[in-house]
Amino acid sequence: MRESGGKTVRGGGAARIRAAAGAVCALALLAACSRPAPEEALRAALAEVQESIEQRDAGTLRRYLAEDFIGPGGMDRDQARRTAALYMMRHQSVGLTMGPLDIQLQEPHATVRFRAALTGGSGRLPPDRANFYQVETGWRMEGGEWRITSASWTPAL
Repeated sequence: MRESGGKTVRGGGAARIRAAAGAVCALALLAACSRPAPEEALRAALAEVQESIEQRDAGTLRRYLAEDFIGPGGMDRDQARRTAALYMMRHQSVGLTMGPLDIQLQEPHATVRFRAALTGGSGRLPPDRANFYQVETGWRMEGGEWRITSASWTPAL
């Protein structure tokens, strides 16, 4: 402490150290939060897949399919994209509602099970077609992105 014109002035050393330590902590927290947790990233990928189906965008859907994707009956990545595109061409309006997600995460892999309602139609209500499925998907983290490695579905109801 020092006196200056009758006033006591504290040295700024301790305050500067606390400020610097606070800034370092804030930067560390930002760095830790910059990448979403694996389950959050997987949920975001699932939401984007759902949106791509509802937007009738088979190209975005294909982006989430791993190169070695395998589906029912030996369906490969390109066959899956073509099957989705055909459904999207047949229906002006496509809807996908997913039930609660059962996520089993064992990085870099994950399994997601859920019930799904897939609807299609001319855009009027009610939809012309509705199917309900029990779905199981396999996922793998590739280059920081979740990709679908497998999918199977069976009619539910």
